[in-house]
Amino acid sequence: MARGRNKTSSRGVPGGEGRGKAPLGSLKPLIPFALVYRGRILAAFLSLLAASGATLVVPIALRRVIDHGFSPEGHSVIDAYFMALIGVVTVLALSSAARYYTVVTLGERVVADLRSAVFARLTILDPAFFDRSQSGEIVSRLTADATQVKAVFGVSISILLRNAFLFVGAVVMMVITSPKLSILVLVAIPLIVFPLILSGRGVRRRSRAAQDRLADASAYAAEAIGAIRTMQAFGMGRATAEHFGQASENAYSAARDSVKARALLTGVAIFLISASVVGVMWYGAQGVLAGTMTAGQLSQFVLYAVFGASALGQLSEVYGELAQAAGAAERLGEILAAEPAIRAPAEPLLLPVPPRGEVAFEQVRLTYPTRPEHPSLDGISFQVAHGERVALVGPSGAGKTTVLQALLRFYDPQSGIVRVDGIDIAGVDPESLRERMSLVPQDPTVFSGSVMDNIRYGRPQASEAEVHRAAELAHADGFVRALPQGYATQVGERGVTLSGGQRQRVAIARAILKDAPILLLDEATSALDAESERAVQTALDTLMRGRTTLVIAHRLATIRAADRILVLDGGKIVETGTHESLLAQGALYAQLAALQFTDALDETARGKEPKAKRLALPAE
Repeated sequence: MARGRNKTSSRGVPGGEGRGKAPLGSLKPLIPFALVYRGRILAAFLSLLAASGATLVVPIALRRVIDHGFSPEGHSVIDAYFMALIGVVTVLALSSAARYYTVVTLGERVVADLRSAVFARLTILDPAFFDRSQSGEIVSRLTADATQVKAVFGVSISILLRNAFLFVGAVVMMVITSPKLSILVLVAIPLIVFPLILSGRGVRRRSRAAQDRLADASAYAAEAIGAIRTMQAFGMGRATAEHFGQASENAYSAARDSVKARALLTGVAIFLISASVVGVMWYGAQGVLAGTMTAGQLSQFVLYAVFGASALGQLSEVYGELAQAAGAAERLGEILAAEPAIRAPAEPLLLPVPPRGEVAFEQVRLTYPTRPEHPSLDGISFQVAHGERVALVGPSGAGKTTVLQALLRFYDPQSGIVRVDGIDIAGVDPESLRERMSLVPQDPTVFSGSVMDNIRYGRPQASEAEVHRAAELAHADGFVRALPQGYATQVGERGVTLSGGQRQRVAIARAILKDAPILLLDEATSALDAESERAVQTALDTLMRGRTTLVIAHRLATIRAADRILVLDGGKIVETGTHESLLAQGALYAQLAALQFTDALDETARGKEPKAKRLALPAE
């Protein structure tokens, strides 16, 4: 019976959810980050009010100068008004500088917090999320999309707010100056704004497509650079460059479509706004000729109309930029909204202290989300006692690595129970569960940084002496001290400057240093030569003493050292026993072992030391 653990499944990176939203609606994920800085928002608001107010005072002064400044006594009037204008300009300059500083730094702060929040969310999402996503595409969201949001949220939001304030103030002052002319302007505004809104939706859709194409190109580049040696070894440099060139061309085409839509939006806005201003000026000029308004009133009204039209025109440009940023914000919001399927319960169960290191699988059936029709584990049951060494053997795809994945709770089974120290791990906080396990994978991860940092990865607070001791046990101390800066040597991205065997020994040292009660070895000695393997195997024997160990093994020496061997095939346990008892049964294990072991036993019979042998099993 399914236990329903996966009812809340992790969402992949959806493509196109919420694309019917208005641009400002797509920017909603940014609002909680901005509201943290209410004081800075208030300062920006007051600065905007002051700057807009100072700007709106200028036409009033101009009207007074035109209507009263050119009379015989107008000399003193002109002096007074121009002195007042100096004061207005001073207020405008100071408030504009304050507005720019507060709004732009607010944008920088919000986007920095947003980028950190997105990355933090990525660190808690389960492996199923990343099974459906390309790492390069995710990195593109953290970099290119965040940069897009920063540019718009910092500068464009400032322009948006300034012009919104200016537009509203200009409309109010136009109504006060000439209600009749204002009616004409207000009738024209919907005719201008409605097409802009319709065009803005198309801009946002094209901008989202451009960001997606750019992410595709970034993902391909990240994958190609990460496999540069393989690419060059197979002579695929030119083909790879051509493929990336095509991806870049696709990104350019999508960006060009986005820019074309924005250009059309801007052109339409400028024409409609300018035409409406010209019409209002013509109508007002008729009023001056008829004596129904003064030249100063017309000048004041026209200035306000120009302010309003200019503000509306810039609003249309900013609207296009916001539509472009909305696609980026939407893509980041999708990651923030993604929920991990593997999470700590509201009231997690506590594992026993001190730990015993007991493991039990009870009728566990598990399928990967990307292959729901093919069970990787099909109702397996077994128990591992404290301190027992159990080897997992079987052909490729038998489910060996899936056992470790389930134990680490990277994936939850659809049915059955996995227990650690008698506790169902579905009710345990995954972090506390994984603290009790050390993993040495077949393809170990070595991070850019020093050797010391890499060994300390699972226990950052460890002393240098403890690191050195772990390296000695892993047979790594010798080669590390021979490096140019010893333990401080930088190993490059993914440990590219180390050999496969050296990376493996660093990973073993990392597991030794963590000192967890449960040890998981996934072909931990596969990359070592015979001499290093012998030394590391001795270290592993010391490490495994008193610890529960599950080891995926192909090497004869590792298998013989196990207390028990589980033979898996098709997600089921088909044989259980020791090396000798399984050979005697003459079934799958004996068939897999026959050729390799025959050669080893022949060499032993001739008095020679047998070479390191592997079962003829491809790595899972």
